[in-house]
Amino acid sequence: MAYYLVKLVVSAGLIVVISEVSKRSGYLGGLIASLPLVSLLAIGWMWFETGDAGKVASFSRSVFWFVLPSLLFFILLPWLLPRLGFYTSMTVACVSTALAYAAMVAALARAGITL
Repeated sequence: MAYYLVKLVVSAGLIVVISEVSKRSGYLGGLIASLPLVSLLAIGWMWFETGDAGKVASFSRSVFWFVLPSLLFFILLPWLLPRLGFYTSMTVACVSTALAYAAMVAALARAGITL
C-alpha cells in the first residue's frame, strides 16, 4: 500500500510542479512538460514491479507511435484558442487528437505493426 502511495504522490507532484512552473514561465513549463518524465516514471515503475524488459520495450514503442498523433493537439490548441475560446478549443483539439490516434492505430495495423 505504501508503494502505491509513493507512486501517487510522485506522479501527482510532477503535474503540480509543471502547472506551477507554467504559471510563471510558459517556456519553462512547456520545456518540463515536453520531457518524457511521465514515460520515464511509468517505465521505472513497470521495471521495478515486473523486471520484464519485453513489457518495457513494448511500452516504449507504443509511446513513440502515440507521440506522433498527440502533436496535433499542440498544433491545434494555440491556433484555435483566439478563434473559439477555451472550452470549444479544448474540445475540438481533444476530439481531433483522438481521431488522429485512431488513424495512427489503423495505419500501423495496415503496415503490420501491432502495439
